[in-house]
Amino acid sequence: MSDWLQHLLLRAKSKTGLGPEIVVCFLIAVLSLVIALGFLCTAAFVWLAGRYGAVMAGLILAGTFLLIAILAVAAAHLSRRRNMERARRELAVRSQPSWLDPKYLSVGLQAARVVGWRRIAMLVAAGIFAAGLGREWRAGKKEEPGDAGGGG
Repeated sequence: MSDWLQHLLLRAKSKTGLGPEIVVCFLIAVLSLVIALGFLCTAAFVWLAGRYGAVMAGLILAGTFLLIAILAVAAAHLSRRRNMERARRELAVRSQPSWLDPKYLSVGLQAARVVGWRRIAMLVAAGIFAAGLGREWRAGKKEEPGDAGGGG
């Protein structure tokens, strides 16, 4: 099992290039960016306070950060929509019946030749019959709770 997990980790690392060193470097970069942003905000507040007064400087910085937050939420919403649409398209492609793939059809034809068309036809008929029974059984189970709750 550990070989399988190691294989998955190596595949992920080969595609993303992500490793412990990269994570540490990015954490250092993020921490430095946060500190730099703090100093930048302090300098902006001091400059604005000297120009417009302390209250107005606070309101200007608050409005700036509110605008940044609104833009980030809008970008996240658009990204979410795009991801959902991409996933829907991918699901639609994957929901195509795989048994129509030419590889599977040729294997099925070879199996039918080896086993015999009559036996295959009987197996297919039995499968369709079993699927129909299962569908009827499942539909009957779904209707029972609705009938019991709807009478009162």
